[in-house]
Amino acid sequence: MKAALSIVTTGVVAACLLAASNAAAFTASAPYAAPATRSDVIRVAMEPQGQVKPQFQRRMVRLATNEEPGTVIVDTNNKYLYLVEGNNRARRYGIGVGRDGFGWSGVVKVGRKAEWPGWTPPPEMIVREAKKGHKLPAYQEGGEDNPLGARAMYLYRNGNDTAFRIHGTNQPWSIGLNMSSGCIRMMNKDVMDLYDRVPVGTKVIVVGPGNKQGEVSYQDRGVDVLRTLFGG
Repeated sequence: MKAALSIVTTGVVAACLLAASNAAAFTASAPYAAPATRSDVIRVAMEPQGQVKPQFQRRMVRLATNEEPGTVIVDTNNKYLYLVEGNNRARRYGIGVGRDGFGWSGVVKVGRKAEWPGWTPPPEMIVREAKKGHKLPAYQEGGEDNPLGARAMYLYRNGNDTAFRIHGTNQPWSIGLNMSSGCIRMMNKDVMDLYDRVPVGTKVIVVGPGNKQGEVSYQDRGVDVLRTLFGG
């Protein structure tokens, strides 16, 4: 499978709306919020994940690709995020992605990471939601009720923040759906797992509308049964 990706900048809001009444934007200028305690992390991450379809649960899969180990490939069409491990192996996570009109594609990098990130909705989002009767806070500290969930990885291009993130969610039922304004959401337990495996600087390829990013080849050949049964 080949696709071409490019960052779609025109008309993209500098935030990620998680649902009609819950936005998930975070700006680099937000004040520091102390991370939750370890007990909170474990409790939230292990909570039942709602009506998530079985195919979007985390799996070890056989992935044929020419990308280097450590690369993240985001397939927005099929709602999967892959962490390439080499030797035709990858970890596959279910994701929620941008709704119609907010999809994008491109090659970016993880510019920074945050545990239990705070959320600062931009002024235009506050105004837009107010017209719908939804009052958004000027700033919300990180925690289990925060739309950004347990972890956030901020996506940069050429050293600049794209305003897109890979983050957790307090709406696990939205995994597998088109709900956001471009951000990539994961179940809290999955975003925590990915967060611990990818460092700042990790290459992220987002396969979505546009197909102008250059060539990327990958083929999901299904669950790696031996690794699933025996690990490794």
